[in-house]
Amino acid sequence: MINAYAALEAGAKLTPYQYDPGPIGDHEVEIEVRYCGICHSDISIIDNDWGMSSYPVVAGHEVVGIVSQLGAAVTNLSVGQTVGLGWYADYCETCEQCHNGDENICSDLTPTIVGHHGGFADKVRANANSVIRLPEGIDLKSVGPLLCGGLTVFNPLIQFETKPTDKVAVIGIGGLGHLALQFLQAWGCEVTAFTSSSKLQEALDMGAHYSVDSRDEAVMAELPRKFDMILSTVNVKLDWNLYLSKLKPRGRLHFVGATMEPLDIKVFNLTEAQRSISGSDTGSMQTCNKMLEFAQRHQVKPVIEMYPFEQINEAIEKLRNGDVRYRIVLER
Repeated sequence: MINAYAALEAGAKLTPYQYDPGPIGDHEVEIEVRYCGICHSDISIIDNDWGMSSYPVVAGHEVVGIVSQLGAAVTNLSVGQTVGLGWYADYCETCEQCHNGDENICSDLTPTIVGHHGGFADKVRANANSVIRLPEGIDLKSVGPLLCGGLTVFNPLIQFETKPTDKVAVIGIGGLGHLALQFLQAWGCEVTAFTSSSKLQEALDMGAHYSVDSRDEAVMAELPRKFDMILSTVNVKLDWNLYLSKLKPRGRLHFVGATMEPLDIKVFNLTEAQRSISGSDTGSMQTCNKMLEFAQRHQVKPVIEMYPFEQINEAIEKLRNGDVRYRIVLER
């Protein structure tokens, strides 16, 4: 049996929940959970904000643990090995995207917490194709948020071949943004943070070369169009045309934050300088491995608050209230 914490209906507090996963599949891995981060995406699934939740929901997709059981066909992992599990728990392995190393955009993948029980539990199962072998010596308490938030902000650097000479800005210095600043600074970019006045110094401390109060209309109006990329990590509606105007020709506004409001874009802001708009969520397994290696080499780590699993509801409530600097990790 697996002992978990589940939401039995949309928006509910988590309660103890026990389920029988059945015999382990040939290609499955069972992981004994040691740490699990809490992400805003977990809350979105608990609340059914995206209309894809099925209850009971066992959330948790930033898992770090020990392999406790292997399916008969698994040869790339071993019992006792320290591993991670992120947003996806399986890929089809037969489509064009999977064959090209883009399994994260497979059309038949299995999210770890949608129609599948995740890591708010003592154990979690996943296909071996989605389980990540962790680098030796990496700080295990910090890995969980890297498997989701870290990969989300690192992926565009690989996807768009960001150069160390690029000027990149980050909108929002929270759970995603504070990691983006660290990755970009270590990558060699000139980094600008768009944030509130209360976080201006924090953004500089975490790697930004420039920190701009995005609510100061006069300051925003004076900024030149200098950015190769602006990375939006927020989930709220902003004046996207203003940010587009700060991109240099052929610059890119890239979304990794899940804003639910339609984008109000003037086409001329794109066509006049051949600017682009794009978006992504996480990244491939190959990109994840690169991200972990890079993070370990350059000491990129999330700023975390630790909670025991028994205080999971208190931790979720703190995240709901926006009172976290900057990620929460559960431990047992």
